[in-house]
Amino acid sequence: MEPTFHHAGIATEDADALAALYRDTFGLTVAHTETFDGIYIVFLACGGSYFELLEPVDNDTVAGFLERQGRGVHHLALAVEDVESALYQARENGVEAIDDSPREGAWGHEVAFLHPRDTGGVLVEFVGH
Repeated sequence: MEPTFHHAGIATEDADALAALYRDTFGLTVAHTETFDGIYIVFLACGGSYFELLEPVDNDTVAGFLERQGRGVHHLALAVEDVESALYQARENGVEAIDDSPREGAWGHEVAFLHPRDTGGVLVEFVGH
């Protein structure tokens, strides 16, 4: 089955302020919030997809991204039926996986990430559905 676009992860210093801007400017609504793995996360519904706003609370990965690159797109996520199979297929095509196997991610989803050096400079996340 072909993957579908799930969300764009956006790194920011203030997820609530960015959520308010997106609400007021684009009419988006908050679908889910949580603090997971040291990151305060706000999911905004946008059609059948989401914006995932990432604010580091105690997470060096997102904090480091903000230091190096500033606010902006952190990753793109594809919804797949089977994360393990998607990882296998990516490896078969020479793409380095950051995660050796699927793990629990935000909102209780099974996730795995692919290294941006092999995906055109974009950090790609598989999200199980």
